[in-house]
Amino acid sequence: MEAREELRKLRESTGMNRKEFCEYFEIPYMTETDWELGNRRVPQYLLRLMAYKVEMEKLSDKRNRMTRAMNQQIDNVLVIVQQLVA
Repeated sequence: MEAREELRKLRESTGMNRKEFCEYFEIPYMTETDWELGNRRVPQYLLRLMAYKVEMEKLSDKRNRMTRAMNQQIDNVLVIVQQLVA
């Protein structure tokens, strides 16, 4: 797969449009557009770094959602225990 295709797939996996993706990574819009269109080649190391950041933040978001869900379950159990004790 070409780097431009990898970049497009990475961007699409985030659910961001080009403008949002550029703002997120602080990349000039025309640079990212040229990369996706194949007018310029995105450096492979940069593509790997961007993919790494996206993956780490997805894992972080997943971990945060799981923690919130667990905390909610604990709160629910505490409410039930308080009702039983009262």
